[in-house]
Amino acid sequence: MGIVMPFPATGPSFATPADGPMEQEIRFCTAPDGVQIAYSVVGNGPPLVKAPNWLTHLEFEWSSPVWSHWWEELAKYHTLVRFDQRGSGLSERNVPEQSFDTWVSDLGTVVDHIGLDRFALLGISQGGAIAAAYTVRNPGRVTRMVLYGAYGRGQAKRGDRLEEMEALQTLTRTGWGRDDPAYRQLFTSRFMPGASLEQMRWFNDLQRVSTSGENAANVMAVIAQIDLFPILGDINVPTLVLHVRGDAQVPSEQGRQLAALIPGSRFVLLEGANHLILASEPGWEVTIREVRAFLGSGDSENGVPANGEDLPAPAGLTRREVEVLKLIAAGRSNRDIAGELFITSNTVANHVKKILSKTGSSNRTEAAAFAVDKGLL
Repeated sequence: MGIVMPFPATGPSFATPADGPMEQEIRFCTAPDGVQIAYSVVGNGPPLVKAPNWLTHLEFEWSSPVWSHWWEELAKYHTLVRFDQRGSGLSERNVPEQSFDTWVSDLGTVVDHIGLDRFALLGISQGGAIAAAYTVRNPGRVTRMVLYGAYGRGQAKRGDRLEEMEALQTLTRTGWGRDDPAYRQLFTSRFMPGASLEQMRWFNDLQRVSTSGENAANVMAVIAQIDLFPILGDINVPTLVLHVRGDAQVPSEQGRQLAALIPGSRFVLLEGANHLILASEPGWEVTIREVRAFLGSGDSENGVPANGEDLPAPAGLTRREVEVLKLIAAGRSNRDIAGELFITSNTVANHVKKILSKTGSSNRTEAAAFAVDKGLL
């Protein structure tokens, strides 16, 4: 059974296909080694899957002054899928293994459980490495990839500040879970030196509630050993790489290296000093404009018209439902529609059921007549 979380009324307003607050559904699936993985689905449109990054909590992030602007914007035109990495958030905390390969495998577990055939992929920070590895290991599944604040090599592989890295791991194991946030503030200050006091307090709390000190230190150790340089040249999907110029956590040079090694990728340098870009920063507007332009190229794969205008939506139909209805009117079967839109037949069947209900149609022929009557063809 899923957990339905209402999107908070505070913060920037945004359009949704239906009236009322946007909701995320939190559900669970099981990895091959038996670990329970929590994931959420929100929004409408073609799927955009976010790879896991440094310590998340699906429920706690939902009203976050640090993350909520990301989810609001991305769910406007996409069905956004996020999940908590094993050992953190709502996923199982006591896990038999933390490794880069299990993180990539968990991404596959989630998308296969949902039934996604093809999808766009978002990787933030270490999630960029997970997204890149998944793309190479699963050719044909990823349509486009967005990498933000990402890197191809971990700190140990870069030979960068090794003594500092080891000291931070020790501090994490001993002081992470304490009420005193001084230990966690070390990470917060590096992630977001320009954050407000409220944002820093929230990020300190996120780290405390997301996992234990032992898990956090184990994650840090795995991250440090990441090395994707040998396979980045094998990525053959359109890729957008964004990085903040003054990022102290992951220097912008790491983003430039990614873009240089991924064939045909586009690199965008953002002004700012925070690893996690905040809604108040000028670079945020550039970020979302670049991401929207990259993912919303105007074809059926991305679900956004080339002229930038909204698709007609009579009877409260979503953009995707309008696409399916047009194909129904053209005489396509569910299997044909699934192949054309890169979604599963079960997903098509669910869309058809909703279309019939919203249009008051008893069968596909009546739904096609509705499409003709409303000028959708």
